[in-house]
Amino acid sequence: MLTGDSSRVAHLAQNAALILLSFIFLPLTTTIVFLSYVSRPFLAAQAPANRRHIRSTHTPYFQPKTVLVTGVGMTKGLALARLFHEAGHNVIGADFGPLACGRVSAALQKYYGLAKPSGREGSAQYIHSLLDTIRREGVDLWVSCSGVASAVEDGEAKEAVERSTSCKAVQFDVATTTTLHEKHSFIEYTRSLGLRVPETHTVTSRTAVLDILQHAKGREFVLKYIGMDDASRGDMTTLPRPTPADTRAFVSRLAISEDRPWILQQYIRGPEYCTHALVVNGQVKAFVACPSAELLMHYEALPAHSPLSKAMLSFTRSFADAGGEGFTGHLSFDFLVDKWEAISPKGGRPRLYPIECNPRAHTAVALFNGTPQMVEGYMSLLARHEKGVNGLGPDDLVVPRSPQKYYWVGHDLVALALLPLLSFVLRQGTSLESLTESVSAFVSHLLFWKDGTFEIWDPLPWWWLYHVYWPAQFLAVIVHGRKWSRVNVSTTKMFNC
Repeated sequence: MLTGDSSRVAHLAQNAALILLSFIFLPLTTTIVFLSYVSRPFLAAQAPANRRHIRSTHTPYFQPKTVLVTGVGMTKGLALARLFHEAGHNVIGADFGPLACGRVSAALQKYYGLAKPSGREGSAQYIHSLLDTIRREGVDLWVSCSGVASAVEDGEAKEAVERSTSCKAVQFDVATTTTLHEKHSFIEYTRSLGLRVPETHTVTSRTAVLDILQHAKGREFVLKYIGMDDASRGDMTTLPRPTPADTRAFVSRLAISEDRPWILQQYIRGPEYCTHALVVNGQVKAFVACPSAELLMHYEALPAHSPLSKAMLSFTRSFADAGGEGFTGHLSFDFLVDKWEAISPKGGRPRLYPIECNPRAHTAVALFNGTPQMVEGYMSLLARHEKGVNGLGPDDLVVPRSPQKYYWVGHDLVALALLPLLSFVLRQGTSLESLTESVSAFVSHLLFWKDGTFEIWDPLPWWWLYHVYWPAQFLAVIVHGRKWSRVNVSTTKMFNC
């Protein structure tokens, strides 16, 4: 992919090529959608069957609730909407704008476009449109699936919703969201709970960075901007560099000031993991952990009984316990584990180093596909009951049931097949061995993994994502002359450069 230094002509060609790619595959994907609809009467899809059973006379005491899921244009929002639908509830979907792929999902009874928070008007219009939707549909439960750019606004919305309606919100309040969302305040709060954290410094000048690095004594650090900055987000350059001059040269390129604070954080060499948890009133109701990466596009759940998963669950429960009553929302952490500890943990439990917290739903929630028992955890916010219709008690922890491995075919087609092939043909450094390995991985995913958006009983969002949403985004970039370095298909995030 291109960078900010690439010419506008190159970026124009890149966007045009991706739009053309969408048209090339349109006949194939349309045929797949058609065959999915034709074959549905002959296939015993689990989700529709579960929904019919729950809403039948076999469960006479079941009372469906009206659930609003926001963020249905992202995989995580769509996955949750489908789970609530499978569990028998009435699902309303919402997102910013008219092109979200979830709007065409069979899991939704209705879809609403919401006003996007803006710098000039803040969150006022967004909260107004959200409240209007909740009142119009008589929503019992709002399940927030924030993007990184609207996490705090959803905290403001939660307070407004619960203050002015009877609807309950699965979303942390403003104070909690802000504390956990910001990298420096998250580390400080974690340290205050007596939990282990990597050495972390908040820095407001280049001089402060260089002073700390002078006393590194063999430790490595990375610099992270505290706010949102697509250009620097993926830069994991370790400091200090091989020479003092190289270190000064790297730091001098960064805009570090009182108005643009950064954190200098100890870098732990080892594997990275992420988690997703549902927390209701300080109790962890659902949990999953999986290997992670800076741009995560492949998901595979860790076994719930593994030492790593248990250690991350224990950490999450410590946070939830500290939050207490009213601590309700989706809670996700990123961890690093020392490479030697990951291989042979001391005392049977590896030492975790939390590096970030996302106080919102994580795409890893897709691993709960086929586990409608998870919905009972959400329903416990409305009323505590002894046993839900999906078989979950009020204090049970839900983990994914027989989770599959997930990928996104659009991402892998480009990243694992087309780009390596182009690099090989143009002799840009990709060897035949590397090309074969990459294409083999793509074929393996295609045959044995599950696409994060596609469901045979609900195929249209998958088609819409690749033939409506993304072509429209690439066209908008061409019209406005913007540049981007990469995209996340699952979160519909485009990283500008």
